[in-house]
Order: sequence, then structure tokens, then C-alpha cells
Amino acid sequence: MGRLFGTDGARGIANQELTCERAMNIGRASAMVLTETSHKKPVFVIGKDTRLSSDMLESALIAGLCSVGADVITLGVVPTPAVALLVKKYNADAGIMISASHNPFEFNGIKIFSSTGFKLPDSVEEEIEKIVLDKQTYDFVYMKNIGKVTVCDNAVNEYIDHVVSTAFVKPEGLKVAFDCSNGSASRTAQTIFEKLGVECHMTHFQPDGININENCGSTHINALAEYVKANHLDCGIAFDGDADRCLAIDENGNLVDGDFIIAMCALDLKERGLLKNNTVVGTILTNMGFNKFCEQNDIHFEATKVGDRYVLENMVKNGYSIGGEQSGHVIFLDYCTTGDGQTTAVQLLSLMKRKNQKLSEIAKIMTRYPQVMVNVEISAQSKGKVNSVAEIQQKVAEVQKALEGHGRIIVRESGTEPLVRVMLEGDNYAEIDQLANETAKVVEQYLK
Repeated sequence: MGRLFGTDGARGIANQELTCERAMNIGRASAMVLTETSHKKPVFVIGKDTRLSSDMLESALIAGLCSVGADVITLGVVPTPAVALLVKKYNADAGIMISASHNPFEFNGIKIFSSTGFKLPDSVEEEIEKIVLDKQTYDFVYMKNIGKVTVCDNAVNEYIDHVVSTAFVKPEGLKVAFDCSNGSASRTAQTIFEKLGVECHMTHFQPDGININENCGSTHINALAEYVKANHLDCGIAFDGDADRCLAIDENGNLVDGDFIIAMCALDLKERGLLKNNTVVGTILTNMGFNKFCEQNDIHFEATKVGDRYVLENMVKNGYSIGGEQSGHVIFLDYCTTGDGQTTAVQLLSLMKRKNQKLSEIAKIMTRYPQVMVNVEISAQSKGKVNSVAEIQQKVAEVQKALEGHGRIIVRESGTEPLVRVMLEGDNYAEIDQLANETAKVVEQYLK
């Protein structure tokens, strides 16, 4: 990725790394790049999550866009996939979502969608960041050409109606706990699932600007697991801050991660004759157990680089219907142009209702290989160097040899945080745990 955008937009600590000036200039550059061949006045839609800094960055983006002649439609607090949906519906030139997804509240980010609702390709993001970082001249307009702002009051309802419409069986009567991560889903989840007849038990749905992702949501699943067991519910669903991903908890309090959700939904699509080209798309981090599941069910599996943008590119190029990541980014391309946690939850609950089975029973279609992930914080000066340090690569090669035939290692830099992720997978947990920590120490020695 480039110097400004990671695998999921531009991110940083708000008002420190991601400043108002930076946001304003991203707005200006985005309008210049995305509308350079347009002969009409450009229009952008903007949504945001519940972070304290989202209002500030929204104002800066609006100022930047209007200063180069773009009109703006504000959607308010909405999930990320609502921006991807409504940019098409409103015939806008681009959509911007202000969110840092699962990161703590002090971080924020800017994700940009094209007029078709897809995240921008790397090449377009590079054009935008070149203008911003190389301090090129902006195309300012004056007088009557300055952009104007329109507030959209119906965005949330239009998104809710769309998600509800994706249910192929109404999951009436299911008792489900929803952890909204004090984020965007706080505005939409209860309405969506009550419309579908679900008995909703809502948790972490009262955002205050600071509590987004704080010991809740898809990155802190334990509280939801305890809640599901204590209240004898059918399952639990946890969203992240901008609701573009979700994870599930079965009735026994066990995690059902993205790999399991994709496996269950892919097999269901195949049974209903809807699995296009008999293929599902994941990433290089998809659990080895998923590969076994695909072999056992005669489903073709394709792996991409880490990042839902790369999963989506593969799906669009080859005409596939489902793909995603273990983290809970699941893409149903028949319904969405990006990961959508609430649409994913609707598909999962519809599946449970159709099969009339407990989630733990349905999840038995896949066996998860033991996996260990160790995150190593790195310095700003070490960014982009993990693959060029000989000592780290030597250690990786040693581990690969030790695991040959029964496991694997992947060492990669995060696209959203200042981390190097050391992931090992294999049939012996004690072995991969030891090797993961040994490798992490080497990474830390050279990059911290």
C-alpha cells in the first residue's frame, strides 16, 4: 500500500496524525481525482461512525470538498456498507466513510468508495495521496461554483430496508444477543432484527463518542459469550465499530468466526443452487480447516492477499458470490459491494431458521486447526521493513521447515495498525505457540 492509505483507508490518531488539515486535503484531492472526467458538478456522500472525532473530520472533509466545487450529501451516523449502498442509489460520484473500524476511539480513518459502491483500487488511492503528500496545487473554485451541503434524513431507513430485504427466511422467534460495539450498528441493528421477528437482547448500543469498541464488539467477544450462556439464548452477534464485520457466538458460548460463517453460508448457497461458479474466496490467513471443508464438500477455494478489498476484487473479476475473512468481513456480492456485518447476520440467522438447528450443530461442518497470532508493535521507522530484514526472514524459513507438511507460518505487517502479525497454524498447539513467540521476539528485536 501507499504512504497515506492502508488496506482499509487512511487511519491515524485523530487530531494528531489524522488532522483536520489532512482530512480537508484528502477531500480536495479525492474530488479532483474522482471527478476529473466528469462534466457535471461532482457529488459526494459522507457517513461517519460514533467516535468523538468523527464530527470534526466530517467538517474538514466537507470544507475540502466544497472548496474544489463538490456538493456534499451527509448521511449522519451509518454503517460503512450504508455508504457503499447509497452512493449508487443517490447517483453520487463517490462516498466517504469516516471510521477506524475496530480500532480504539482515539483513532479515526477515511474510507473512500467509487460511484459504483466499491472501495477504490490501489492505483486511484495512490493518485489521491500523491496530490496530498506531494503538496500539489488544488483546483480551488470561487463564488457561485463553491459546493453546497445537503443533509439526508432518510439514509438510515433506506439502509435498514435493504438489509431486511436480504433475508431468504424470516428468522422469527430466535433469541439473539447483539453487541453493537457502541458504534454504527447502535443506530440500525435493533430495528433490522425486530422487523425480522427476532427477540433482540441489545448490548453496548449507547455510544458516547468515547466508548466505541471499548471492551466490546467483535474484538472483545468474551462478554457476549457470557451473556448468551447466562440468558439461554440461541446465539450472539458482535459487530465492530462501523458494522462492516460480525462474529457469532453459539448457544454454548463458543466463538463462530468468519471462516465458520463463510463455510456455513457457502454450503447453504450451494444447497440452494446459488453458489456462483461453485467457489468461495478467502485470504492467505483463512484457517487450514476451511480448505479441508471445501475439499469435503466439493467447493473450490481461492485465496487472496489479506484485506477484504482483495477478496472483493477477486469476486468481481471472476463472478463469485461469497468471500471474506476470518475477522468477520463477509461479502455477499449479490447484496453488497463491501463487507456488511448486519447483512451477514441476517444470512446466518435465516440459515439457522431454515435448517431448524442450533448454531453449534451447523458449525460442525468445519474443524478449525489450532492457530496462534502474536502482534508485535513496531516503530514508525520500521514500517515496511519486515520482509527485508534478513534475520527475520531466516527465522521464518526455519519455522517453515519445522512445520513442513503439518503447519504454516505467515509474518506480515498490518494494513491498519502499527503492528507486525506473526501467525502460525498447525496440528500441535504447543509447538506452534512456542514457534510463534520465538519468531515474535526476533521481529521485536529488529523492528520495535
